[in-house]
Amino acid sequence: MPKNTSTEVLPEKAVLVALFLKSQSKEKTEEYLDELSFLLETAGGIPVARFTQSLDKPNPATYVGTGKLEEISQFIKAEDINLVVFDDELGASQLRNIEKQLECKILDRTSLILDIFAKRARTAYAKTQVELAQYQYLLPRLTRMWTHLERQKGGIGLRGPGETEIETDRRIIREKISLLKKRLEEIDVQQAVQRKNRGKLIRVALVGYTNVGKSTIMNLLSKSDVFAEDKLFATLDTTVRKVVIENLPFLLSDTVGFIRKLPHNLIESFKSTLDETRESDVLLHIVDISHPDFESQIETVNETLNEIGAGDKKTIMVFNKIDAYSWEEKEEDDLSPATPKNVSFEALKESWMSKTENSCIFISAKEKYNYQDFRALLYKEIKDMHAIRYPYDEFLY
Repeated sequence: MPKNTSTEVLPEKAVLVALFLKSQSKEKTEEYLDELSFLLETAGGIPVARFTQSLDKPNPATYVGTGKLEEISQFIKAEDINLVVFDDELGASQLRNIEKQLECKILDRTSLILDIFAKRARTAYAKTQVELAQYQYLLPRLTRMWTHLERQKGGIGLRGPGETEIETDRRIIREKISLLKKRLEEIDVQQAVQRKNRGKLIRVALVGYTNVGKSTIMNLLSKSDVFAEDKLFATLDTTVRKVVIENLPFLLSDTVGFIRKLPHNLIESFKSTLDETRESDVLLHIVDISHPDFESQIETVNETLNEIGAGDKKTIMVFNKIDAYSWEEKEEDDLSPATPKNVSFEALKESWMSKTENSCIFISAKEKYNYQDFRALLYKEIKDMHAIRYPYDEFLY
């Protein structure tokens, strides 16, 4: 029988680990685990089981308690699991201790997100941004992850007197970080010039949590073919298209989606990409209203916008995926608080239209429901802004 020469990589089976902390409800932790599971699937893995533990704070040595770690160890050996993913960022000593106990590959939430970003990066610019974030993540964890990096630079004459391998590795990583930062600074200047040369057109940026339908809306408005799929971080590179509604042209950009616990290194590395958001005139904040925790996603996006200095922008709230919204009617004697799960769409719509200070609209980009009203609202907002900025512009008369 001929040997199997297939190079196909089989999906890795993994278990997920999280803590129930006093500062966070069990429901919230389960939602984070659901998201971690989706991240793992996006990266090509298969979530097999979940392990949780209630602690006041993470164990500084092993994140979970020793008993729970032993339970995980027995399970992964019995089920032939080769990957364990933790829902929080782990320190170097925690990674080392956990890896020693479990004897398999260990990832935390940050390294999983970085892996997805590396897989999704298409342009040289995005790849450079991701590479910088990866090196910044690796630097404090070199004691367990890398050795003999000096071979990448020839070795002879590289190591100083008395310098250990790990010190050499750290120096090489710092040099790479410095080089990547300089490369990004050069690209940032080019990008800034490009944005400046776009003329006087109003600039609109699509923002929102990852996987809420930004790219689908981009395709709908611009009649283009931006990559979109039901996966997290489908879009990394900023895409800019010229859009015309009636007689008014404007620039529309689609940017990377946000997520809870987004690694700070990624925000720093993607600064120039986020500049497209920071320098825009209008934000279209896209929300997946069918998601059971969409209100927390809105908070996460708003926090990130504030962090990058774009929190005060003119914003239109676009509640997308209303075709997928579902709810269960409460019993008359049910005194539990109202949640998106037991509130009708009409009641939820009225609630949000009354409590948000921004313009808002409810649509289905997939089914094109309320699409014309969405275009009309966008046109009005852009026209009003354009008329103030360019009162004698030929586009308006």
